[in-house]
Amino acid sequence: MAAARTARRLAALGVGGGDRVATALPPGVAFCELLHALPRLGAVLVPLDPRDPVRVDARITVTAAVAGAEAEIPLRDTVDPDAVHSVVHTSGTTGRPKPVELTYGNHAASALAAADALGVHPDDRWLCPLPLFHVGGLGVLIRSVINATTARVHDRFDTGAVKYALEGGEVSLASLVPTMLVRLRAAGLGRAPGLRAIALGGGPIPAGLLDWARGAALPVLPVYGMTETCSQVAAGSPGRPLRGVELEIAAHGEILVRGPMVARGSLAPDGWLHTGDLGHLDQDGGLHVDGRVKELIVTGGENVAPIEVEQVLLSHPAVADAGVAGRPDPEWGEAVTAFVVLRRPATADELRAWCRERLAPHKTPKTVHEVAALPRNAGGKLLRDRLGATGRRGGR
Repeated sequence: MAAARTARRLAALGVGGGDRVATALPPGVAFCELLHALPRLGAVLVPLDPRDPVRVDARITVTAAVAGAEAEIPLRDTVDPDAVHSVVHTSGTTGRPKPVELTYGNHAASALAAADALGVHPDDRWLCPLPLFHVGGLGVLIRSVINATTARVHDRFDTGAVKYALEGGEVSLASLVPTMLVRLRAAGLGRAPGLRAIALGGGPIPAGLLDWARGAALPVLPVYGMTETCSQVAAGSPGRPLRGVELEIAAHGEILVRGPMVARGSLAPDGWLHTGDLGHLDQDGGLHVDGRVKELIVTGGENVAPIEVEQVLLSHPAVADAGVAGRPDPEWGEAVTAFVVLRRPATADELRAWCRERLAPHKTPKTVHEVAALPRNAGGKLLRDRLGATGRRGGR
């Protein structure tokens, strides 16, 4: 068994119970073998974004298929539901990636809730073109193991390859972010025989996209969730809480969540996860997401902390001040948009190139506008919701 072999090779490298094993492996066989090997040792998976890795405290970092000698040790056949299975990073409002510890119990509860919402067929094939360092992609692999079904993992999102898989009847379920579905619509995605559901989440859904999907007989199911909830906690439009999920709206409009799939370390003292999202429940209990309390930009299913982009722009010698916000975009959901005050001439292309060299591609501003001044309050705090209200001098 490949996972057992990989586990023994890891043990020979000194990996044992409780050790964290980081990896920036791309989607593929080596990643899957590592994912299933670590529980046999009681070790913890820490998947990293290969484009934008963070520094983590790990026993080892795996960058290729594990090879070498095998330690002759007994491997574990059971797991503790309260033990940490994986540490998945999510962007925080400070710009520093935040580690979220997800237990075996969290993953199991999430898998059971998804199965309850979507059903499970023995011959299910779940298409996953999402990155596996995201909880959305990682969750597909874990659910498939728990439910004894098949995951069809693509090494990246390729419009043609995903369109072929959907139209060719190769899959019964799929996980996509809105940007991917927008591109599939532009590519002429048509009938998808055998497809039961497309779980669509990870950001705002552009106006008209769901109407198009219905017209094309595509079974799109909007989902709401986050890393701290081990993927989705509500599904449908409006959203219905999944099995085991409790939703509440705080007095200030913030969505609160609790349930067995919520990471314990993310709970506030009141016992709820404060999501940072604004929303309301309709008279039938359906969830409507109205925006975000947090300032995170969600572009193409990726989280971007504005302050991180601002710091890179401010490191350019021509930039005296910078502010970044998300603006509605029909393809990306939100586009990273920068506003800069210059101390000497610099073009938008020059500033975008500067960012491109220092940031992951999804964090690079789509547009850069020069302004005379940024809106700030008396304490100097940037009024992000007013960016762009001052006169623009240029940009594209």
